Amino acid sequence: MNLVGPKVRKIRELQGLTQEELVVRCHLLDWGISRSTLAKIESQVRRVTDEEVVLLSQVLKVDINELYVKIDMG
Repeated sequence: MNLVGPKVRKIRELQGLTQEELVVRCHLLDWGISRSTLAKIESQVRRVTDEEVVLLSQVLKVDINELYVKIDMG
């Protein structure tokens, strides 16, 4: 399981991108991810490396912290 998958999906959808369009952006950064792998990341089936989180933040053009779930320490 990963924590960033649902946030990746939400941000992608808010930006009006399909999974295929996001994959094309990833390929421009030399990350050879497939649409099915992205789907597994978004649905929390596949784990995500630190490097992949950095790449996702770059292709989505968001601060890396936006990809993480905020935990209330209250």
